[in-house]
Amino acid sequence: MNLDAEFLSKLRCPRTHRPLRPITAAERSALNDAIAGGRVQTVGGRVVDRPLEDGLVPDGEAFAYPVDGGIPILLVDEAIPLTGS
Repeated sequence: MNLDAEFLSKLRCPRTHRPLRPITAAERSALNDAIAGGRVQTVGGRVVDRPLEDGLVPDGEAFAYPVDGGIPILLVDEAIPLTGS
């Protein structure tokens, strides 16, 4: 992830207000496998149809906010469950 560590330390989940951490390679890989299988929807119900470049996960939560082109998309409806459903 190319986000500055100081910037990342200031970001919070818009829903839980918890700190965010970078998605792990294993989490991203599993999620992208599910996306390729057409089994993933955002919290808002939109089908995710392209692989996740990167993501931010709130502490203690099982969803990720996408990071697209280095820009965190911190919109609750755009969060993607890590379970791939």
